[in-house]
Amino acid sequence: MHIKPKILMALLLLAGSFAFAAPATDLPFLAWKRASNEPILSPQGAAWESAGTFNPAVTFFRAKDAKKQDVGKFVMLYRAQDTAGTSHLGYAESTDGMHFTRRPQPVLSPEADYEKDGGVEDPRLQRFGDIYYLTYTGYNKKDAQLCLATSRDLVHWERQGVILPAYQGNWNKGWTKSGAIVPAKIDGKYWMYWLGTAADKTDQMGLSYSNDMHHWTEATETPVLPRRPGQFDSRVVEPGPAPILTPRGIVLIYNGADDKLVYRAGVAVFDRHDPRKLIWRSNQPIFAPEQEWEKVGQVPNVVFVEGLVHKDDRYFFYYGAADKYVGVAQAPAK
Repeated sequence: MHIKPKILMALLLLAGSFAFAAPATDLPFLAWKRASNEPILSPQGAAWESAGTFNPAVTFFRAKDAKKQDVGKFVMLYRAQDTAGTSHLGYAESTDGMHFTRRPQPVLSPEADYEKDGGVEDPRLQRFGDIYYLTYTGYNKKDAQLCLATSRDLVHWERQGVILPAYQGNWNKGWTKSGAIVPAKIDGKYWMYWLGTAADKTDQMGLSYSNDMHHWTEATETPVLPRRPGQFDSRVVEPGPAPILTPRGIVLIYNGADDKLVYRAGVAVFDRHDPRKLIWRSNQPIFAPEQEWEKVGQVPNVVFVEGLVHKDDRYFFYYGAADKYVGVAQAPAK
């Protein structure tokens, strides 16, 4: 059978588009739905969390009780901001992932020179063995830089310093933020997606690897996940929570902002054996601001996903709303 060249080319392009879209069907979760139409955490009091409680990292913490029986709880580390704009990290816990009880005092407050007067912001969590690794932004009212702290109990933290300095890198010309660490070693190395600022002043996503979690080497010459002009991620492409590792790929939820700085969530899938290789990326956002409290706050029109827990047959997605509140969405696991 003879196929005309134009038809053959069209068929090849169509086949390619199906091949590129196929990984979307392999995502480990189905469509997201808000688990609450109201914030699950809001500002309170007149002190360290009076202006905003937002951008949470969440993990499921397993431990032993007094009878040596296994117990578990959702633990949230959230960015709390006072009226002067200084940020601390608060701690809250829950048995059901929906109703959280807060500690009265923050578990991490600005102390180091790279945090003074601005604060500790926007945490992400990853665990290896018995140690939790907290990546966060240290901000001193001048520079924002990606920092690391470690803990065994999620309450007492030991600073490890700045791990990605600002104004350095193959393409980054500005601040560094948002370290999302892959949950297992690949090719004998730890891998981390992060945010930097390109020469055109847009915020895009980088990738680095490390042998010890403290010293990181950039893995690409250009952004590993660049912005896309005219789309929902035309201005900002920022890692969300720690990626999900599946047999088919590295699933990374990310936060995208358009030219009007409306923040929505997208998802990208990278190669399971090569974190530099993009396999698939959503053309449309998978989550967007809809509720009034997601549209009105300290920064309007923002949903910013930073926490993720897979528990039983559900995924919980925790997000900051309008830089003021914490919300939660859920999706059935496949």
